[in-house]
Amino acid sequence: MFSSSVRKRGLAVAGFCAVLLLSSACSNSEANSTSSGTTQSAGKPGASGTPGATTPSNDPGAANVTVTPAKGASSVRPDRPVTVATTVGVLQSVTLRDSAGDKVVGTFNTGKSQWTSAPELKPGASYTLSGTAQGADGKSVPIKSTFRTLSGSSRLKSSVAPLNGETVGVGMPIQIYWNQAVKDKAAVEKRLSVTTSVPVEGTWHWVNSKQVNYRPKVYWPAGTKVSVNIATQGVNAGGNVWGNTSRTVHFTISKSVLTNIDVKKHQMVVRVGSQAPRIIPVTAGKDGFTTRSGIKVIMEKFRTKRMDAATIGIKPGDPNYYNISDVQYAQRVTNSGEFIHGAPWSAGSQGSANVSHGCVGMSLKDAAWYYSITERGDPVVVTGTSRTMETGNGWTDWNESWAKYKAGSALS
Repeated sequence: MFSSSVRKRGLAVAGFCAVLLLSSACSNSEANSTSSGTTQSAGKPGASGTPGATTPSNDPGAANVTVTPAKGASSVRPDRPVTVATTVGVLQSVTLRDSAGDKVVGTFNTGKSQWTSAPELKPGASYTLSGTAQGADGKSVPIKSTFRTLSGSSRLKSSVAPLNGETVGVGMPIQIYWNQAVKDKAAVEKRLSVTTSVPVEGTWHWVNSKQVNYRPKVYWPAGTKVSVNIATQGVNAGGNVWGNTSRTVHFTISKSVLTNIDVKKHQMVVRVGSQAPRIIPVTAGKDGFTTRSGIKVIMEKFRTKRMDAATIGIKPGDPNYYNISDVQYAQRVTNSGEFIHGAPWSAGSQGSANVSHGCVGMSLKDAAWYYSITERGDPVVVTGTSRTMETGNGWTDWNESWAKYKAGSALS
């Protein structure tokens, strides 16, 4: 597998919002508290001194173990690693668990004289550390300690697109939505990573303080397997917001489906993988309802959908009002209401005139075929009008240059 840095370069891929519980908040006074280590030795097996104190042994060959934070410490910062070290001998085993029994990941150094946990503790949780160390004298000393992390009153939650296990199109951006504003974007972004089955260059891009997206430099390679690691447990997001959980989302990129719609020519060209392109006659937005040009992405798919003009501000009684209960093969491409769908009522204009209220319509036969081969995340490039896509009106990540998109990383 290939792993991205959480900066502008990455290895990666991209559907809808699965909810992740990510955090908990704390007071500044707690966040600034510290605790120094406790030392244990073979002279007094399992003994713990006061913070920063040592318990020396008369035997110079005995294991002399220091645990940080000290035993009994409270208000320990969740974003600080727990360390266990011995100045004599080696550490044989170290286990750190929270009160729910969940194990904290940690690693030994080469000489097994130090063990360091991941800096990903839960806020407001009790932890128990256990293990053994062996001195140069061959004797073992048990390691025992407990401590508690600082508590917080607010929690950071997120939702993610694509969903875990989803198959999506080659233009799918990864989107993480936070329920609280993230003030320390760099700290959070450092905890985000993307891993892909083939090399992919990509970057994170902060849309605002509550949303961060990720897209590759070019469309995802078809068939790529992607994993998004949101390792935000213990992260200090700023403003007294702390990460509470971590999660990994896995998804797969489907076959390549590239769509180009030329509004002036009244046609849609669809390329599926290496197959010959299929040309479909369409109708788009009439005067006053011009279809936007730009790179759009399929956001939602509906076998049938009610379309009521009142949702775009057109009231009953207006000559342009409509309310169709069963629009077939509808695929959303903007938040403002543009869809690609079957439109049998405009059959006489498809391929020759634009008569819609902004959507792209086609025959039911063509719409059914198109619906059957697309996924959420497939890109749709529209040309031929002077009306352009507004940032945020749908998944508009591909409308920014690569340089500008990279500049949206907190680590750029």
